[in-house]
Amino acid sequence: MIHDFCIIGGGIVGLATARALLARQPGASQILLEKESGLGRHQTGHNSGVIHSGIYYQPGSLKARLCRDGAARTKEFCREHGIAFEDRGKLIVATRDDEIPRLDALYVRAGENGIRASLLSQAEIAEREPAIAGKKAIFVPDAAIVDFRQVLKALAHEITAKGAEIRYGAAPQAIREGGDTVEIALPGGTVRARRLVACAGLQSDRVARMAGLTIHHRIVPFRGEYWRLRPERSGVAQAMIYPVPEPGLPFLGVHLTPMIDGSMTVGPNAMLGLAREGYPKLSVDLRDLGAMLAFPGFWRAIAANIRPGLDELGNSLFKRRYLAACQRYCPSLELADLTPMAPGIRAQAVGAGGEMLHDFLFLDTDRMLHVCNAPSPAATSALPIGDMIAGRLLDG
Repeated sequence: MIHDFCIIGGGIVGLATARALLARQPGASQILLEKESGLGRHQTGHNSGVIHSGIYYQPGSLKARLCRDGAARTKEFCREHGIAFEDRGKLIVATRDDEIPRLDALYVRAGENGIRASLLSQAEIAEREPAIAGKKAIFVPDAAIVDFRQVLKALAHEITAKGAEIRYGAAPQAIREGGDTVEIALPGGTVRARRLVACAGLQSDRVARMAGLTIHHRIVPFRGEYWRLRPERSGVAQAMIYPVPEPGLPFLGVHLTPMIDGSMTVGPNAMLGLAREGYPKLSVDLRDLGAMLAFPGFWRAIAANIRPGLDELGNSLFKRRYLAACQRYCPSLELADLTPMAPGIRAQAVGAGGEMLHDFLFLDTDRMLHVCNAPSPAATSALPIGDMIAGRLLDG
């Protein structure tokens, strides 16, 4: 059998792309290949559960438009499928004088991006969030929380109801494009399709190279290590509490996030990982480590980010240091409040020059499209990202 579409990757971008393709071509034959035994086992299943507003992104940029559209569409999707979400809002807090100009610039950017936001004084911060300390803040009311695993489950139900097949334990061994089809060799046989889309996340560069594409970047894993507040402290804040982000870095800093299950998390940091899929602390994968060390762009990235890298290392090694980062804006937190929680791993694309890629990166051929970088907030933006990928694949 030759399928019309083959999708590699069972995360939220892969499922949203599958949905978009079926919307464009109802009745098309589609197969989605996932190497794990279930969906969303990596980035989708380990994210912070935030529906972002898009305040951080360059006005008019693709990321800003996708995030704003994605937030609205994710909420509408949740309403249609009975998935719980809450508009908790986001409070971005300046705790030092040198952060205030950057905070003010973010407020201007919110207006340029068409995002509702208000500036709060120190007294207004205390009135809204009594446990939070700051000199000045931005409140973004439309930021929300959700369990993206439930969104993923609903997407899977939609596409299978339309005839799509999801095959688990299906890690590609080889990919060959020729004539009118693409052949994907699997441990149990071969899948053939007229079009292939690879949304392979942490393995996206390897899948692209397997398919014969020339790439000039590599995926470098960054561990996002979280703590969960003990239940008695889960009400310490009602909104999501974020620091002012450091300029030039793709990470938003350690933040407090209420979860849809009623718990409260602290994190993540952004610690260089030594394994793309090694979640226990101190995990090392020799293949991943060797590939990283052999890539010149990795060393250039390290050289350009020594100071923040050492800060993240300190936060990872010393719980009290991690706590201190949180106490800047929530001084009542104590060491005993932080309880263990599973980390996430972010697929950060790094260019040959050492630059961390902040934008989307697609590589394509006549019959394939590889999503080599789908930057945060990909979960929030997944539905319009899927539409964009489907359009790029079908319209050229």
